[in-house]
Parts: sequence; C-alpha cells; structure tokens
Amino acid sequence: MSPLDTTHDPARRSWLESANAANADFPVQNLPFAVYAPDRAGDWRIGVAIGDRILDLRAAVHCGAIGAAAPGLDTAPLCADSLDPLLACGHAAWRRLRLALCGLLSAGSAWQPRLGTALHDPALARFRVPARVGDYTDFFTSIHHAARVGELLRPEQPLLPNYKWLPIAYHGRASSILISGTPVVRPWGQLAARGATEPRFAPSARLDYELELAAFIGPGNALGSPIGIGQAEEHVFGLCLLNDWSARDIQAWEYQPLGPFLGKSFGTSVSPWVVTLDALQPFRSPWLRAPDDPAPLPYLDDPTVRRGGALDITLAVQLRSAAMRAAGLAAVTVSTSNARDAYWCLAQLVAHHTVAGCNLRAGDLLATGTQSGPLREQSGCLLELTQGGSKALALPDGSQRRFLEDGDEVTLRAWCERGGARRIGFGDCTGTVLPAIDTPR
Repeated sequence: MSPLDTTHDPARRSWLESANAANADFPVQNLPFAVYAPDRAGDWRIGVAIGDRILDLRAAVHCGAIGAAAPGLDTAPLCADSLDPLLACGHAAWRRLRLALCGLLSAGSAWQPRLGTALHDPALARFRVPARVGDYTDFFTSIHHAARVGELLRPEQPLLPNYKWLPIAYHGRASSILISGTPVVRPWGQLAARGATEPRFAPSARLDYELELAAFIGPGNALGSPIGIGQAEEHVFGLCLLNDWSARDIQAWEYQPLGPFLGKSFGTSVSPWVVTLDALQPFRSPWLRAPDDPAPLPYLDDPTVRRGGALDITLAVQLRSAAMRAAGLAAVTVSTSNARDAYWCLAQLVAHHTVAGCNLRAGDLLATGTQSGPLREQSGCLLELTQGGSKALALPDGSQRRFLEDGDEVTLRAWCERGGARRIGFGDCTGTVLPAIDTPR
C-alpha cells in the first residue's frame, strides 16, 4: 500500500476552478483515467478527469508537459487508444505519472496556458471500455448479499460452508462488457417456477441490477507463479463501478450445479472512469472479521491487509422509470452501502485468483460482486430489496417495482469522504433497459 504524499494534500487546489468545488467528483487529488473521443468524429485517446473537463494526455505529451514534469518517463503508453499499455507499466510508472499530473494541474503551474488548450468537455465526448478486457471474473465478496440471496434460493442452507474460507467467483463473459450509457436489452431464456420440472422459453420477467466495484489489473503474473497477498495490490491499477445485470429467473433455473451463465452474460456495464488505488489511499480502513469466524488461511492473510485492506467507499443506486423521465422527475436513490463491509478485500481476490497458478494479464477485470450492507435497506440489488419480489418498492411517480421494467434507467454512483481528505468521486455508471427483441428462431 502506497504512503500518502503531496498528491493527497487536501489544501492543494487546481488552476481549473471547477476542480476545487467541495462536491466535485474529480479534484486534483483524484485524477482518474478514461478512454474517450472528444466528439463524434474524434479518434480514441486516454484522458484524465479534472473538475468538469478531460485532459487529453496525448496533447499533454506532445506539448512537452509530461516530459518536463516526469523526465525519463516512457510517454508512449499515454498516446495509445486504450489503457492496456499503461496498465502494463506497473506501479512505479503510475506513481510518477500521478505526481507529474498533479503538479501540472495544480494552481501556479507554469503549464496552465498550454494545458488549458488540451481540455475537452465530457458532455460532448464519447467513451468506451477503458481497456481491452481479455478475462472477467466476478466475485461474491459481500456476506450480507450472499446470506440474503441464499435465504431465497437455498433456505435450508443460505450460506454455503466454503464461503468463509475462500473468495467465491465465476468466470464472466468479457465480450458483453458495456460502457456506461449503453442500453441493455432484456434477455430471453429458459424460465421455471419453483418446483417446476419443465421450463418455458420467454423474456426474463425478473431483470435486476447489481451494485459492484471492479478492479483493472496491471502487470500480470507468469502461468504457474502465484501472486503473494503482500504484493497483490501492486498488480491493481484502479477501480471502476460495475453493474452486473442479472436475469434472476434465468439464473435460478440454470445456476445449479455450475453457477451463472446466460442469466449474467447478456450485459455488464462499467463506468468510464478508473480511480487509481493511489488516489484512494486516504480512505483505507482495517479489514475486520468477526472473532468467531475462521481465520483466513496463510496465503489470504497479511498484517498490512488487516491494518488497511478495506476501502471506505460509499456506493449508491438510483432508479428512474420512463414515466419519471417523461414527467421531469429526478432519479430516486433506492439504496446505499459501503465497500468496507465486504467480507473479502481486494488483495485477497488477487491472491486467491492466482494461487493455483492462473496467470492474470494487463486489462483483466476483477469485480467484487454485489456490495450490500448489513441492513436490508443497504441491499445492492432488487432481489434483496424486494425479498425475491414479495415486497414492492415504491417509486415517486406512484408505480412500484419488484424487478426492472422496460425503460427503467439504473445509475450507480460511488464516492469517498473522510475528514482531512478531499472528496473523491467515481462518476456514474448508467444503463437503460430496452424491451426484448422478437422471438429468437
């Protein structure tokens, strides 16, 4: 875990005034990365968010600013059309770049006139998935989510006996990862009511969202060479928001004995901005476990992880129906939770993923699974909030929701706030549900 440095100084201000607002997602202490095109005709490039603008890193290289602020730093990865080359550079290069960018964008920088012309308006920009994700793994790190879903699916044994011993996960579908703003089409699949022996084929009637975070992997590891838990976070570039859209009726019929498949593979949304682990250092929290829970096996345990392996990140889900949009009503927040309540932390996910010899690669995506808190109102999906659809959720337009309906817009948000530190935001992860296509033949 990196020490705090001058980039975390809460008194530091930017020459771009919008970055200094108390509620800004992207102050100079944050500086998250995205891949964007400045307009509909522009080509793809890497950008860094500062206030209400995007700094074009290719332009910052070409004008000499990056080279002057970080002599000797390889700037070629900053001119790419994907984060992959930068992810492969490793933590030392990432930290040098962060220090350089922070200095260049801080008040008093001599580079303000030149960099001011390298800023773009995100409202006019297009975004895409920041890296070329080769593999996507989704974990199950919230014990509160696991227990509440288990009560619905397996009331005789809600929490399986292995849950407290290892971070459970499934291998997701990387090809259907979508950038925020991309609509999600309601999927078709096999559906079977509880106790039925034969399914029917229909569009999912129990479509759901899942509030998650996800980590973009940096340098990988050689096949057969596990990453130790003490070095695990050196392989993580940063975090984004992730919505693992889920068709609960398809999932319930297919998930035994091998787990999720078509109930999850039709779409997974990610936010455009990747907040680096270095930016999150002021929001470290102890990784705690109940005294009567089993101690993690040695490969999943480390004193540093116990001291600060958890992250204090507030998470929220907002929902807006088509009728609410038509009436000009704002989205309603249906739940909030916090990532520090996860049972397994980020370093443990990386260590466990590789302990059998699996080789991670730059650009791989590791999701946390639904982030739910200890209270039911802190649930990160409708399956929990509505107790399997038995208790409807009321919306401001007078309608109710047990599961998502066509036209519903789901927005995930996340931020960190703590005394003695600047607020750090993640931006939004948004998706709108479209009706199912005509009957597949």
